[in-house]
Amino acid sequence: MLCKRRSGLMFGCAFQVQYRRLYLLTLVLGIGGSFQYGIQVSMMASAAEHVQSFVNATWLERYGVPVERSTNMLIWSFVVSTFSLGAWAGAIHSGSLPVTHGRKKALLFNNVVAVVAALFMVFSRMAGSFEMILLARFLYGYNVGLGLSVHLMYLGECAPKKRRGFLTLTASIFIAAGKMTGQIIGIRELLGSESMWPYLLASSGIPAILQFVSLLYFPESPRYLYIDKGDTEASKKALLWLWQEDDLKMELDDMKGERESMQGEKTKTVMDVLRSRCVRWQLLALAIPCAGVQFCGNNALYFYAFDIFREAGVAEDKMHYLSIGIGATEFVTISLCSLVIDRAGRKKLMGYGYLLMGLTMTILIITLSFKDSYSWIPFINISLIFTVMCIYGLGPSGVSMALPADLFLQAWRPSAYVCSGTINWVGLFLIGMLFPYIVEGIGQFCFLIFVVYCVCSSAFMLYFVPETKGKSMTEIAEDFQKLNFKNRQTEKEEDMLQTQF
Repeated sequence: MLCKRRSGLMFGCAFQVQYRRLYLLTLVLGIGGSFQYGIQVSMMASAAEHVQSFVNATWLERYGVPVERSTNMLIWSFVVSTFSLGAWAGAIHSGSLPVTHGRKKALLFNNVVAVVAALFMVFSRMAGSFEMILLARFLYGYNVGLGLSVHLMYLGECAPKKRRGFLTLTASIFIAAGKMTGQIIGIRELLGSESMWPYLLASSGIPAILQFVSLLYFPESPRYLYIDKGDTEASKKALLWLWQEDDLKMELDDMKGERESMQGEKTKTVMDVLRSRCVRWQLLALAIPCAGVQFCGNNALYFYAFDIFREAGVAEDKMHYLSIGIGATEFVTISLCSLVIDRAGRKKLMGYGYLLMGLTMTILIITLSFKDSYSWIPFINISLIFTVMCIYGLGPSGVSMALPADLFLQAWRPSAYVCSGTINWVGLFLIGMLFPYIVEGIGQFCFLIFVVYCVCSSAFMLYFVPETKGKSMTEIAEDFQKLNFKNRQTEKEEDMLQTQF
């Protein structure tokens, strides 16, 4: 028994050493990819007061009168929402740039966009122009929209199927790390002060520079080289360099089978994805439980948390530290999810995760209704917020990143990510613009919207979506084909029975 444990430990260590270059690529892709999304989402809360003061000061200098409160809030709303519009534009281009120029070159270009945005942020105060902030936010959004999709695409195509779930889930870990980093550097003692806020908003330029320099030393996606470009030798070299494994027959055979199945077919457009019956269930699995994570209530809870903290008696200057705690909770739980995803499977983690989120938010709605009845209720509400974040990190957050990379074959994948990104960023835009008004109108009952979404997503995931863990791309496609053409198969079976009798 002891010998077996030792041999298992030695095998695990050898496994880690073998894939060290692949893990380095994972780190590089994460720093300039999904990390940027997390840091952009969280840092604006720290800069909000300073940006609005800057808009007022700029307006006063230009026109000799202070800006009206309604105008200032409108400009601030544009600053926030422009990010989502830029991300949508980036997501749309994620269907063409990685196909035309490759995954690697698309990310290199994307980093240049982020550096330009950072320069606009740094010089906005010097130039006395809040319009530069608006433009920078749009460029940051573009960087995140394109970078997030290509990051997942690139990483999913470089990972062996036995590690694909873990590696693609690291995108969620980097999002959580970005959120936590944005919250930490946004405190007043660091970059959240009146004098330092332009550097806070420009800080995303540093990860972009790091990824640009590091990515030059890594190869292009092996699947892109083999399937899209037909360069077998370059693909094999890339796999050998990344995996440091001599026996690549199984992976090359899988890519060969995928390429042969798509022989003569061009890369599919977004309209092909929307219209074609052969990817109908994949699209539903992408849209309902995965791309719609904006509607599960996670981002809304970040918005609502400060009101709950106030009701619990938390001092204003301490609430920022409590929000860091929420970010840290999400980061830790997503990291734990990465350890179990390839064992538990995507289907159970996401399906039961959404179900538990729905149940917890239902309890939160009830306790919020009695918040003034007992002094201890607000503390229960705080614990429920942390509970929802734990469940979100252990299930939906991580799996939503891992599952889309599994669902589509090479020709369909870029356009599928356009669809995913469109739903994601339009969802974020709607939540950002409408949620404050919904809260004002119906209070805590706004969470009923998210409860319904979570329960429906859970039912869909558990009853209709096949498990994808440990399967090759072609095996997953075959499972979905049975769903896409279920009626035809039933008709054929009935015809065969009639023939027999």
